[in-house]
Amino acid sequence: MKRRSLLTGAAALAAAPLAAPHAQQPVTVRWWYHFDDPTASPAALVADFEKANPGIKVQAESIPWGGGADYDTRLYTALIAGNAPDCGMVKFLNQPRLMEMEALKPLDAWIAAWSGRADISEDLWRLSRAPDGKAYYLPLQYVVLYLYVRQDWFAQKNLSLPTNFDNFLAGAEATTGGDRWGFGLRGGAGGHDHWATFVLGGGAKLGKGGLVSPAALAANRWFIDLFRVKHVFPPSAPSDGFVQTIANMKSGRTAMTIHHIGSANEMVAALGDAITAVPVPRGPGGAGWTDFGDGSNAVFAASKNPEAAWQWIAYLSTAAANVAFNKLAGQVTVTTSGAKGWNAEPQRFLDATVASLPIAATLPPTSQTADFTRTVWPQTTQKALLGQVTPDEMMQTFEKLFFG
Repeated sequence: MKRRSLLTGAAALAAAPLAAPHAQQPVTVRWWYHFDDPTASPAALVADFEKANPGIKVQAESIPWGGGADYDTRLYTALIAGNAPDCGMVKFLNQPRLMEMEALKPLDAWIAAWSGRADISEDLWRLSRAPDGKAYYLPLQYVVLYLYVRQDWFAQKNLSLPTNFDNFLAGAEATTGGDRWGFGLRGGAGGHDHWATFVLGGGAKLGKGGLVSPAALAANRWFIDLFRVKHVFPPSAPSDGFVQTIANMKSGRTAMTIHHIGSANEMVAALGDAITAVPVPRGPGGAGWTDFGDGSNAVFAASKNPEAAWQWIAYLSTAAANVAFNKLAGQVTVTTSGAKGWNAEPQRFLDATVASLPIAATLPPTSQTADFTRTVWPQTTQKALLGQVTPDEMMQTFEKLFFG
């Protein structure tokens, strides 16, 4: 990546609200980040920022994502131990836990004075705002989950691309056979998004009693039966994580899986025009649910250099720098200016992302949700898929976690 292409005054915009520290007293900002592609590096962005802000040095530390569990665990541990970075990438679902820990520094005053604020849509500001009304997160990237489909396999079977649960199941069954399976389920950490498409989209509600209603229990039985009765998931599905589900799709072992635009280019590299994407299937009555995947930066309360940390994260959310960052990250820019002429992935994948927005949502920002996504969902779902608990017992566990 050429540095000159990253900026056209972006660093100056990012630095505008605050004066950089004196050149004779440089400060170091530790920043934690994660990319799906471990070979991707923000080094060129760091170099451009440091050139425009000679009083600040950025120590960028790549932390394994691990479906979220590795990154989150390391972050919480570092915060408790007093060894946290000055700033780092954070997710919406972690906000309540971080607030309980009093680990976040409010950004409102900086955001109000920041010239880049108007280039980020009000919807993204609304989604990132905390329950107490303050802004602790600065939007950095986003994705919406959709359905990857082997359109060549569907064409061979004279099948239309899935739009609802019925034709999803028909397609999954028709493309299962031999060493091929209709859908690559992520049963390990992070797979709650797959479950939510079929169970929250199928009638369950995240309100008291909403996970054990007749509609919710029926939807979850249908979901578990896709593995135990219909056998349209690979045998490894209960423990498969992100790496396995994507590898299965690329190697021709599965016809469908759920992920976002971040995997588009590697899918195309492996499968060419045989792969496409559509919104996730809708449930009975046209209801649907897919995950809005946020990515933000935060300044941590214990930072010794919070103003310098703010300048760095503001730079990453500004204009050309944000476009460059998200081409590395494989997600979508949060800037209105950057979305114009976006060409990081083939158009059909951006179209699927945009078409998925009407049913996009997030799980509630509570500490229970953090426990659900990191441990309770994968552990309980694996037991249900393996027949160690019933589908109804699975849902009762979730109801108890959220609502007692």
